[in-house]
Parts: sequence; C-alpha cells; structure tokens
Amino acid sequence: MKNVTIKDVAKAAGVSYSTVSRALSGSPEISADTRERILQVCKEMNYTANTVARSMVMKSTKLLGLILPDVNNPFMSELAYHIDRQARARGYNIILCNSSRDLELERELFELMIGRQVDGVILFPTGPESYQSLSPYLGRLPTVFAGENLREMPESYVSVDNYRGARIGVEYLYGLGHRDILYFGRRRGSTTHQLRAEGYAAACHELGLTPQYCNNTFSATSIKYGYQLAKQLFAQERHFTAIFAATDTNALGVMQAAEEEKIRIPEDISLLGFDNIRDSGLPRINLTTIEQPKKMLASVVVDSLLDKIQNELSGYTHRILMPTLVERASCARVEG
Repeated sequence: MKNVTIKDVAKAAGVSYSTVSRALSGSPEISADTRERILQVCKEMNYTANTVARSMVMKSTKLLGLILPDVNNPFMSELAYHIDRQARARGYNIILCNSSRDLELERELFELMIGRQVDGVILFPTGPESYQSLSPYLGRLPTVFAGENLREMPESYVSVDNYRGARIGVEYLYGLGHRDILYFGRRRGSTTHQLRAEGYAAACHELGLTPQYCNNTFSATSIKYGYQLAKQLFAQERHFTAIFAATDTNALGVMQAAEEEKIRIPEDISLLGFDNIRDSGLPRINLTTIEQPKKMLASVVVDSLLDKIQNELSGYTHRILMPTLVERASCARVEG
C-alpha cells in the first residue's frame, strides 16, 4: 500500500502543501476550523507524519533514550513505566533498551542512541565502571545517570539516599526491640548496595549492635537468588531475630524459603525490605520496606534531562531523594 504524503492530504483537502504543514505543526497562521478539517482528512487517510524529516527541520526528535541494566527487575520495570509517563506528559517518547548488566552492550546501546539522534539519554548504569566506559561519548549527548550514586563524579545523576534508607531500617527494627539484625544480600560491585551496607553498619555501630551479613554471591539481585541464599541461611543455626533485606526481591526470596522451612514471618523472624516494589503490598506478602519514591525519581530525572536539552546546560547536578519507611505486617516487636 502506498504511503500517504502531505501532498496527498493537501489534494484531498483542497488546500496547499504549506497549509497542511501549518496545520500539523499547530501554526497560528491558519484558522481553527481549517486545522480541524485538515486533521480530519489526515485521520481518514491514515496519514502518518514523517518524523525523521520533521526532526531534521526542528533539530529535535522528541525522543529520549532509556537504558536499564535489567528490565526484568520489578523495581526497574516500575521505574521505566513512570519515566515513560513523565516523558509523554512533557511531549517526549521513550526508546527503551536493556543492557543486561553488560558493559560492552551498554556502550553499544549508547552508540545506538547517538545514531538514532535521540535528544538525550537516561542511564541506569551497569555499575560504577559505566562512567569510565562511557566517558568518550558523554559529551556528544545530554545524559543523566539515575539510580546509582556516582558520588563526586562530574556528571548529572538522580539517586535515592541509600545510606540514609538503611539507617532508617535499622533504627526501626531497633525500636521494635531487635538487637540481632542480619543484613541479607550485601552485593559487591554496586555503589547502591555498598551505600546501603555502609548505612546498616553505621547504624549498628551507633546503636551498639554487632553487624551480621549474608552476602549475595550472585552477579545480580532477584527473587530466585534471594531464595537460594535464604535456603542456605536457614540450614544454619540462627543468631538473629530480624532480617533486613537489601532489596524487596531478596525479601520475597526469603519469604519463599521461610515458608518451605516452616519459619513464620513475623512471629519467628521479622523481615524488612528495601525499594517498595508493587508486589510488596499484596495481601499475602504485606512487606514492611524502605520506599524509593519511584514516581518522584522519574519526574526529577526527566526534568533534569530536559533542562540539559532545552537550556543547553553544560554543567551537572546531583539530586539525592529521601527514602521513607512503609510499615506493613512483616515486622513484629520483640521483648527483651
């Protein structure tokens, strides 16, 4: 089937090519009635605008790249949803790519974004090494890092205060009477996880508690890996009354293993998560957790990127959002 062009629309509407172009661009040079009539003809003829040609004229594709390390991760997929909503509300569409926590693939995807001439990129990095890996390309495309705290790196990023979130969690469990709190799922190679573990350790030190860890020996975090780690943990003698899971997915894995081992939550062990993914609030789960404000994070990261694009900003900003405690039913008070 032949593609319908602006000239075809102009002929059918009985107007000039330039009048159709003005109607499509929202120009005030034509009347509202004429614009509505032309748009109706476009609809009837199934006309699709040539966005490539328009972007060459406007010098903007109205596209933003979004690169995630693991689109299958519930937290990441929820963030992608909110980022897409926030971008659309501002007149932009999203091209979503999954780096699979592979530095080489991440670099290839960034090159792809440059080739597709997106207006800017939101990047949830594979890890701390991503900055160095992508440094040759960052000057070519407005970029905002998200999720991972780059600390003092001279690049724009938006993150949650993971250190403070872990402290909130320990202080909450301490307030319930817990003095033996295990940190579950500490993972190397991630600044986010490093900051959470540091916050946990600092809070334990200040409260006079002895830090205990169950390290994540896998390359990523998931319900499956949380389950496998918890099975190993529950096969040993327990020296804790509460588990503070590094992520909600880890906590869900703990719940699955605990059910199999006939360990009751919260009667036998209190369980606290981190992230507040959607499944955490389901009735049978009811997980108490530290919430990352996903909708706010999405709004701030999109606005930060659009500021760089629209105002041609050459500097950088570091935005740190505060987490909050969401209290449900997976933690119980213990008596000393």
